[in-house]
Formats: sequence, C-alpha cells, structure tokens
Amino acid sequence: QVQLVESGGGLVQPGGSLKLSCAASGIIFSGNAMGWYRQARGHQRDLVGLTTGGGTTTYGDSVKGRFTISRDDTKLTMYLQMNSLKPEDTAVYYCIVYANYTAYWGQGTQVTVSS
Repeated sequence: QVQLVESGGGLVQPGGSLKLSCAASGIIFSGNAMGWYRQARGHQRDLVGLTTGGGTTTYGDSVKGRFTISRDDTKLTMYLQMNSLKPEDTAVYYCIVYANYTAYWGQGTQVTVSS
C-alpha cells in the first residue's frame, strides 16, 4: 500500500522559511517523477514544482527563486525548502509521486504565512 506523509507545515512570519518533508512507503522512489502542489482556500490546486526521475526540476512562476525541491531516494523522502515566504504562500501543500502510471497524493500540510 502506497502512503505519502507530509510534515513540516506551520505558522511562519513573512520573510521566514519552512522546510516540508514528504515521506513515502510502499513505492519505489528512484526514477519516478514527483513534486508539490498547493491549494489556498477557495482556489484550485496549483503546481509548486515538479522534479523528474532524471533530476530536472521546474517551478511555478510564483515560487521561482524562493522554493527548492530536493529528494533523497535512499530515504524515500522528498523535501520542499521554502524561503522568503509571503502571505500569498498560505495554503495546504500536497506532495505527489507518479509511479506505475498512477499519481499518489499525500494528505497535505497547512502552511500559514502571517505576522
């Protein structure tokens, strides 16, 4: 059974940083594409960034230069380093892993950027 568990969300002040983790089980990490989406209240789910099995990473325009995706295939864990956070980054953040022609989602973790 595939399971993705996000952690690391919370409340942070504007300009601060957070690092999210996505821990996987029941799935092969190596060679698979994976990434992060976010959904603010009342909005659709938007792409934060996506990394391919080959290591190429693309980011949404609103987070370029501030967010970084990394992965440790040996630990079956993906990370999202978020710097220079803005109030508009407030959302539930979801990790996604593509494997066996299926998209697997985590349950989400809340990130709130507020003073």
